[in-house]
Amino acid sequence: MESFFVPVEQFQIYLIILARVAGFISAIPVFSSTQNPVQIRVGLAVMTALILFPVMAQDIPVIAFESVSFLLFIVAEVLLGSLLGLISRMIFTAIEFGATVIGYQMGFAAANVFDPQSERQLSLVSQFQNVFAIMIFLAIDGHHIFLQTAAISYQYLPPGQFNIAGEAIPYLFELAAHMFQIGFQFSAPVLAVLLLSGLSLGILARIFPQLNVFMLSFPLNIGISFIVIALTLNFSAMLISREFTDLTNRILSMLSYLTP
Repeated sequence: MESFFVPVEQFQIYLIILARVAGFISAIPVFSSTQNPVQIRVGLAVMTALILFPVMAQDIPVIAFESVSFLLFIVAEVLLGSLLGLISRMIFTAIEFGATVIGYQMGFAAANVFDPQSERQLSLVSQFQNVFAIMIFLAIDGHHIFLQTAAISYQYLPPGQFNIAGEAIPYLFELAAHMFQIGFQFSAPVLAVLLLSGLSLGILARIFPQLNVFMLSFPLNIGISFIVIALTLNFSAMLISREFTDLTNRILSMLSYLTP
């Protein structure tokens, strides 16, 4: 019975692919959730790298196997994958930011719950909108976008050519600024209605001094906010879908800026 050996060069290429894919998975909230067991996350990274290996092996140069240099090479690929995954994570962060502002304005400032995905406290509205964003991400095949982008990334930026000294950092700051813009667009309808509600209650307080506006504002703001959130779900879905659809272009733009 003949033994089966994997050539060292091909095993190196597989480790390089696995490093970038692992960085991707560790940064994307849907895949990196702590609700998923570690075995599933590791298995997902290993299987994804195996799927990409026959396609991407020809685009990856063979490097000399030296323990220190190869380890630094792998670390650079993990950091690159994490950086690209961070771009998709910004969308979820923007949605959480906008929903947190809504929750504070509607009277849920102290109503926080533990989010098992991020392992931190989130407002009730943020938790709802985060789950809603994950459903949109899966409905538009966002995980397919991840696989396509992971494959295309090797054509735009082969391993070993990671250069962060160009326009990559300014572009990352631009995306961070866009994150706040998304959060504002996401929360704008509810904030506008709550502003009108507060203005109306202020006028009523001047007309009817006996009216306890403070106690009336809590149930009124909560009820109005829930109604506006329900009426604007289609708008929120369109906004989230647009951001996820444009995710590939943003990642490719980042890759072009990282190219030396």
